Amino acid sequence: MTAMQTPDELRQLQGLAAQLQAGDWHAAHDGVQRIPGLLAAWLHGIVHLQEGDLEDAENWYERAGKRFRQRESLAQELAQFHAALAQAMAEGAAAGA
Repeated sequence: MTAMQTPDELRQLQGLAAQLQAGDWHAAHDGVQRIPGLLAAWLHGIVHLQEGDLEDAENWYERAGKRFRQRESLAQELAQFHAALAQAMAEGAAAGA
């Protein structure tokens, strides 16, 4: 799922997720829409959840290959996103070693 993201994109996604968790969803949205890939699409959907735009959130979840109607709470979604991001970063580090 995550092999399409470059190490730089993964670092950017990490920073954008931190911005979202800090309450700056505007900046997170601005940044995430510039990054391609499934993880970026998932984070984009989470951003729209945060802002309360469920229609756009569902669209981005679909793009990410996620089932919108089976999502967890915002906090749980962010925790799952961070776990997937950490896995992608570890896989990238292992591939580069």
